[in-house]
Amino acid sequence: MLTVVNEDGTTPHGSLIDEIVREGARRMLAAALEAEVNSYIAELADERDDSGRRLVVRNGFHQPRKVTTSAGAIEVKAPRVNDKRVDETTGERRRFSSAILPPWARKSPKISEVLPLLYLHGLSSGDFVPALEQFLGSSAGLSPATITRLTAQWQADHKAFMDRDLSATDYVYVWDDGVHLRIRLEEAKAAVLVMVGVRADGTKELIAMTDGYRESSEAWAGLMRDCARRGMRAPVLAVGDGALGFWNALNEVFPETRHQRCWVHKIANVLDALPKSAQPAAKRAIQEIYNAEDKEHAVKAVAAFAKQYRAKYPKVVKRITDDEEELLAFFDFPAEHWIHLRTTNPIESTFATVRLRTKVTKGAGSRAAALAMVFKLIESAQERWRAVNAPHLVALVRAGARFERGHLVERPEAVAA
Repeated sequence: MLTVVNEDGTTPHGSLIDEIVREGARRMLAAALEAEVNSYIAELADERDDSGRRLVVRNGFHQPRKVTTSAGAIEVKAPRVNDKRVDETTGERRRFSSAILPPWARKSPKISEVLPLLYLHGLSSGDFVPALEQFLGSSAGLSPATITRLTAQWQADHKAFMDRDLSATDYVYVWDDGVHLRIRLEEAKAAVLVMVGVRADGTKELIAMTDGYRESSEAWAGLMRDCARRGMRAPVLAVGDGALGFWNALNEVFPETRHQRCWVHKIANVLDALPKSAQPAAKRAIQEIYNAEDKEHAVKAVAAFAKQYRAKYPKVVKRITDDEEELLAFFDFPAEHWIHLRTTNPIESTFATVRLRTKVTKGAGSRAAALAMVFKLIESAQERWRAVNAPHLVALVRAGARFERGHLVERPEAVAA
């Protein structure tokens, strides 16, 4: 096919290179569809009627249609199959359905994945056509109605996620936090309650996410009871901030789980109570605690901090000493895991992106739509979460192995057997 090329390398339909890519994609798709149909017909070549005629044969092509792909919009003529076989159970004619290009498809799955991500990252539904039409070469499947349908699907996905069975998954560590966002939840002071866990293979995974009061024991207990009802085992260690509601709920639902207070929240809490002139030195003293070589040295660093600041700031010192056991719990686990266990950073870093999106949208409509939007963004971010360091040690933690100064020293005889 001859194409007029301008001096700047463009064509009436855009740049020459884009046109070549689209033409190549069209030909490859056409060849793949032909091969799929030929294979289907060949497999059923022995299916014949009483007259010996084949029941499955080619029958020309369907009407051309445009499909939006990552290479742009391309026109497709899908082969048509005449399948005369009858399903013995239903009595209906059997139909060939392409696994490559279903009859309803107007855009590739990759484009379907990109649309909600763009929306979640700040592109409003009304901006899709002007933003993407020139890039993809077509506005097919990019209407605001498409995003409206997607939000309904997100809500269904979130509900299915919160109803799934947890009995087959073992979460050894969990991070829990209540995050306040500018979205339309039921009350102005409501928060998104989030639980993220580490599976026995060391991978991180979102466990549950709903709305409730961040400081409310009942809200957290309701979330945890629901997880327990669906088969969740008690984690070995839970990491959270200083919200008493969460810890009270944990003691009620999973009393055997150990507590680890988040050092990032604790540092902010301590420094806020000190004059600015004293904050740099106090921060260094606190870092000496959680960066200590082992628990023994950390205990000495706590004593040094208390000695230095107790005379002038006794209430500030109590914020460390009163929670010393919970702040130093991570030292009883593998040294490779310390960096993961001393903060709720896996939740905080993920919600930095969520806050960006909710700031752009200035509210996400209904409560269900707001939660669904947050859920889909976390679901997308989850694909980039890396496993904890030394993931093979997570299973040993669950098995009851003992660690001293971060190193494995023994395993119970029953476990070893």
